Amino acid sequence: MASGSGTNLQKLIEAPDLLARIGLVVSDKPGALALERAGSAGIRTEVVEWSDYDDRESFSMAIADAIEQSGCKGVVLAGFMRILSPSFIDRFPNRILNIHPSLLPAFPGAYAVEEALDHGAKVTGVTVHFVDEQIDHGPIIAQRVVPVMDDDTAETLHARIQVEEHRLFPEVVRAFTAGELIVEGRKVIWQ
Repeated sequence: MASGSGTNLQKLIEAPDLLARIGLVVSDKPGALALERAGSAGIRTEVVEWSDYDDRESFSMAIADAIEQSGCKGVVLAGFMRILSPSFIDRFPNRILNIHPSLLPAFPGAYAVEEALDHGAKVTGVTVHFVDEQIDHGPIIAQRVVPVMDDDTAETLHARIQVEEHRLFPEVVRAFTAGELIVEGRKVIWQ
C-alpha cells in the first residue's frame, strides 16, 4: 500500500530474493507514482479513494476486501499515509509491516524527520515494525541509525534515511515471507 512516489515499493519490486510475489498495490491517490511503478512491473493495482467513503471503517474495509480478494497473505505499508481502522488490523494480525523514518518510539507520525531536526537529535534512523491499533507503535522488527548532520535540512536528512529504508525494507519483507519473524507480545524474534 502506497500513497506517494513508491521508492520503497520499487526496491521491493527489484529485490532478487523477496520470496514472495507482490500481488496487488493499493493506493488512496489515483495519481500516485507508486501505481505507475507497479503497473510497469506488471503488478495489479487498485485505487481506494478516501473521499469515496463515509468513514475510516468503510474505507479500511474496502481495502481489506481488495487485499483478501487478491489472495495476498500479508500487507506492506510503503508510504501509505492513511490511518487504518482497528478492524483492518484485526483481519491481518501480525501480517502488516510498516516502515517509518525515525528510531521509534521517537518521533511517531507524519513529521518525524522535521521533528528530529526541531528537537536537535544527533541521530535518527529508520524503523520497520508490525502495525497495531496505535500510530507507529507496533512491535519493532528492525532499525537502522542515521546520523543527523549540523547542516541537515529535512530534505537532506530524509534522503539519507531513504538510503537505509531501501536497504532494510527488502531484508525485513524477505524475512517475513520466509517465516523468520516471530511475535511474542511486543517483542519480535528474527530467527
